[in-house]
Amino acid sequence: MMPQRSCWLMLAWGLLISATALASESSLYDFSWLDKDKEVYVLQNRQFFKKGTMNLALGAGMTLSGAFVDAQAVQGRIGFYPLENWGIELIFSANFGKENDNAKAVRLNNGGAGSVPFRRITKDYFGGMVQWAPFYAKVNTFNKVLYVDWYLGLGIAKLEEENNRLEIPPPNDDKTPTKEVHNGILWGTGLRVFITKRWHARLDLTGIHYAATKATEVKDNGTGKSYYNNYDLALSVGVSI
Repeated sequence: MMPQRSCWLMLAWGLLISATALASESSLYDFSWLDKDKEVYVLQNRQFFKKGTMNLALGAGMTLSGAFVDAQAVQGRIGFYPLENWGIELIFSANFGKENDNAKAVRLNNGGAGSVPFRRITKDYFGGMVQWAPFYAKVNTFNKVLYVDWYLGLGIAKLEEENNRLEIPPPNDDKTPTKEVHNGILWGTGLRVFITKRWHARLDLTGIHYAATKATEVKDNGTGKSYYNNYDLALSVGVSI
């Protein structure tokens, strides 16, 4: 009796293993409630491709750098991807800044008698960068799958800024702004969230590093240089064509 029961158990176990081995992936992974494509478990299954597409984007954000300045930015971007993971992008940013409460506190002599805050206010910049975008993912948000690209960029830019060099050192009271133009290293990183085949939203962090004459150097004959930076965080809406 026991050997017969053992045979039946072994036969049932064999059939179970065979059924599992022959089962299709769709029967093992049923995510229809999550993803209409029922392919959420396949990370490599891209729905949105960049190769051969041109992207236009327009957005706005804020400047994160500058202890004595509060600023906002309006940005326009145009890019082209000759390859799926490699592209080029041009960016133009118009920035609008003014002295903040920290600068006003220093001018009220909270920082000491005759204190003047030296600040650079970015007016605009234009540049181009090479983008590398090998990272992508699917994100489940409120039972909706979002397709996301993460990209990195590096290039060069020309930046125009205004500073109050003529006020330095005190007690100079010439508040005429000094305009300067600099060439710098441009880099960026961001996320592109695909909404449809054509439309996407993107969040970008853009940085520029440039060398300029120190605040304590006399403008006409000063040669001392220091490195400055500008960081902008912007949210944009883009379209692929």
